Amino acid sequence: MHYRHAIRDEDWDRIKDLLPGRAGQPGVTAKDNRLFVDAVLWIAKTGAPWRDLPERFGKWNSVWRRFDRWARKGVWHKVFKQLQDPDLEGLILDSTIIRAHSHAAGAKKKATGRVGKSSKRWDAVAAASGPRSTRR
Repeated sequence: MHYRHAIRDEDWDRIKDLLPGRAGQPGVTAKDNRLFVDAVLWIAKTGAPWRDLPERFGKWNSVWRRFDRWARKGVWHKVFKQLQDPDLEGLILDSTIIRAHSHAAGAKKKATGRVGKSSKRWDAVAAASGPRSTRR
């Protein structure tokens, strides 16, 4: 079954030889590097916390620890470099096309109604009434 967050076959072919844990390398042979990369892509694309990783990827904490090890070893840097699109190397974003939300620009908030101010009518009622007590 192909999941929509899974790595494409052509991208997998480009990076599979860069990844640690392959057969014939020193150390432990990884159970399934492709499933692990799919797990990381799932987290990246959904923005979900690691604890919400679906069970089909394995224990979330094991996946996170492996992700962290690869990050410290520079594996992800090699992967990104290999998958980098040469056409995007000189990408320029024009701010006339990209619109930021007004809160992102530091705009002042508009007042909505009489927040923080009491109405004159209630002030008059409060002044006319005597002191209140909870005792009877």
